[in-house]
Amino acid sequence: MASVKIVLRKNMIRKDKTIPLAIRISANYKTNYKWLGVYVLEKDWDRRLGRIRSSHPNYKRLNNHLLKKLTETNDLFLNSENNLTPKQAKQKLKGASGSKSFFSFAADRVKDKYERGIFSVAKSELSILYNIQEFLNCDLSEDKLTVKTEIRKRRIMRISKGRKGEYSFSDSIKLFKKSKDLMFQMIDEAFLEKYKNFCAIYLDQKPRTVTNQLIFIRTLYNKAIKNGYVDAKFYPFGNDKEQIRVGNSHKIGLTKDEIVKIESLVLEPNTSIWHTKNVWLTAFYFAGIRISDVVKLKWTDIKDGRLIYIMDKNKKSVSLAVPDKATKIFECYKTFKADNDGYIFHFLKGVNPNNEEEIFRKTRNATKLLNKYLKRIAVQCGIEKNLSNHIARHSFGNIAGDTIHPLMLQKLYRHSDLKTTINYQANFIHKEADEALDSVVNF
Repeated sequence: MASVKIVLRKNMIRKDKTIPLAIRISANYKTNYKWLGVYVLEKDWDRRLGRIRSSHPNYKRLNNHLLKKLTETNDLFLNSENNLTPKQAKQKLKGASGSKSFFSFAADRVKDKYERGIFSVAKSELSILYNIQEFLNCDLSEDKLTVKTEIRKRRIMRISKGRKGEYSFSDSIKLFKKSKDLMFQMIDEAFLEKYKNFCAIYLDQKPRTVTNQLIFIRTLYNKAIKNGYVDAKFYPFGNDKEQIRVGNSHKIGLTKDEIVKIESLVLEPNTSIWHTKNVWLTAFYFAGIRISDVVKLKWTDIKDGRLIYIMDKNKKSVSLAVPDKATKIFECYKTFKADNDGYIFHFLKGVNPNNEEEIFRKTRNATKLLNKYLKRIAVQCGIEKNLSNHIARHSFGNIAGDTIHPLMLQKLYRHSDLKTTINYQANFIHKEADEALDSVVNF
């Protein structure tokens, strides 16, 4: 139950000896103060009754004002369907005036993600903020090529400064925290439509990438409404307004023959392309585990012929028998066990095990490098499909087809919900549809 009380904030005394009054809102061991804009001398304040003494010349009018504010605060908690935090209650009392900018609110969220160690999400959401900033600042009256070139230059400059240590993640957060360029009320249907076009035309983004950005904006808008930073009447999503539709992209995996081509590819040992082949096949052999998890594999993760590790994305525990083909790959790296600081592969060699951001950065750099060499492997193997890190998972699903029971696939994929497995596997099950088509066409 929330505790609401008007208090004299003695630690905020002014030069004229007057002290501000505030509503103190306490709940679940958290406290927040809503300033009332009233200042009185300590001798004029009745602490026990929580009201201004008659010694103050305007005590009647001010006490009526204080009573009204106290009633508003109590009513706020009584009429709320959800349990408000003191901070939310304070903001609602201030009113949804939209005084907090979209960028400032978003920067708080991104900072929280970063400090919790969710670096991949924090980095991607920060990129969205830069995209929106470009949209606001670009002069779209210029020709398209000029605009795209300028955007690219600014992005390269930003990345270069980051690599040199001249501009940090916290600098970006400070930049957006101070920005008042975009208020929530400005994000209406027309804004969203123009932004979608900007992303497609000037950033060359695919529909799913644009959709992810709209989801991010919608999430922030919902949280801002909940916290009282903007009135719900400005909400630009849903009903007859902007509706976010997530399309189903068709997933394509390699065939058995294409996997054999990669396995049979002879490469010079200990070269980047050789390591890439080994890492990708390892991911495939373990039912398409994420490349980032393969890069982080340690020798201690292998126990009694099983791979036992914690998935980085959702922190789920995984236990899989090590296939003979994977064992053969691991044997190639045993001589480097000490040199690689306990990692099977060398990509995180020399990394500080206590520095999560450094691990994230080196893992990300490794996945970029692997994607680069996978393209070369595809050329050498005559594979026309887009060979990438994630296609290892699609390839496993494609070969599994409808021959493995969905419940077993759910376990192999580490999906929480069977529906997710069924929907995922639907991309690779074509037999019944092919037979139905054949029965009609080839009469």
